[in-house]
Amino acid sequence: MGIPCPTAMRLPDRILLLLFAPWLSLAAFLPAAAGAEVQLRCEGTLLEARGNAELERPTRRLGVTLGLEAQAAQADTALAQLQQRLASVRSSLVGLGVEDLRVTSPSTWQRPAERGRPAVVTASLQVSGHLQPDRLQPLIRQVGTLPGVALGPVTSQADPAGDLDARRRLLQMAYRDAHRQAQDVAAVISRVRLNPLEVQVEGGDLRPVAMRAMADAAPPPFDPAELPVPKDRLLLLVRFCAR
Repeated sequence: MGIPCPTAMRLPDRILLLLFAPWLSLAAFLPAAAGAEVQLRCEGTLLEARGNAELERPTRRLGVTLGLEAQAAQADTALAQLQQRLASVRSSLVGLGVEDLRVTSPSTWQRPAERGRPAVVTASLQVSGHLQPDRLQPLIRQVGTLPGVALGPVTSQADPAGDLDARRRLLQMAYRDAHRQAQDVAAVISRVRLNPLEVQVEGGDLRPVAMRAMADAAPPPFDPAELPVPKDRLLLLVRFCAR
């Protein structure tokens, strides 16, 4: 005997309600895992809810990036100039206390000669690291104005030591959000019990803050306290059996 097809109803607030036979197949709703079909037991109504959670955390450090380039008629000259500029940038960053300093390998590209403009070779690389928030203004004034430097996004970052605790809190908050939504719908359809069948954890994100190098000081100075605080986000997909 075949399994009856589910009946779907559109509901608000990220809730999906499906009426299933006692044995339900979730192959149509889950990513394929080695060709296996997942089956769950639900003698009632299947409720699917997405729970969201967001947690603000104190800023511990700033993630900084910058691009560095040099131009010359020949590739070897451009690379030599790039190396000299990198030495100045590295010295300034070390003086500011930048940690976890990373430098990519250089790359070059040539702009063909045009009318009135000779061919030019550009050599470039990327530099990144971590900086204490109170060193933001010196970074902009001392490093952002060096020849060939283009400041990239600055990201507020929380203390990595608190990542595990923050994730646990996000999981709790997201699950409670999904459970609350499912409870609201279960009450409407006269179901009193919710049994969690499956939980899928989805991703989170961070918000970078774009900045530019400034040739002249612009009062008031750049204040790290004005940067958005680090935010951790988490999304849960929970399937409940409502009875």
